[in-house]
Amino acid sequence: MRPWLALAGAILVLTACDKTPAPSREACAEPRNVEAVKLGERVYAQNCAACHGAQLEGQPNWRERLPNGRLPAPPHDETGHTWHHPDEALFRITKNGLVPPYAPPGYESDMPAFAGKLSDEEIWAVLAYIESHWTSRDVLKARAEMTRNTRRQ
Repeated sequence: MRPWLALAGAILVLTACDKTPAPSREACAEPRNVEAVKLGERVYAQNCAACHGAQLEGQPNWRERLPNGRLPAPPHDETGHTWHHPDEALFRITKNGLVPPYAPPGYESDMPAFAGKLSDEEIWAVLAYIESHWTSRDVLKARAEMTRNTRRQ
């Protein structure tokens, strides 16, 4: 089994743990929606780029723990792992922070919760902006398969 498939399967199981539905992507934004991507670019620059990089590049050595035990902010381009997660999980992590069911209980992260600061529409727009940068055939194929598997649950 390919490593990304195993990770995607694990994330799909975690996603199923949270039964409260988030607003659907269709109701908000998607990477092909030019206006959503433009809004997402502005919101990302104001709220996300300081940690995740102006070019979605993340912080240096993002896989290595800092002295405080936390991990640096990962890239959101194709070199990172963001694209491995279903849309619903990305929405919830952005809205609620890196908390269960998307992280173990007691996990400490510098990822803040944006609920109360960003609207659902703005969160989906940021995700549309990020996803608009995922263009390689392999990533698009993996995401399409993940989306199909998520819908089957």
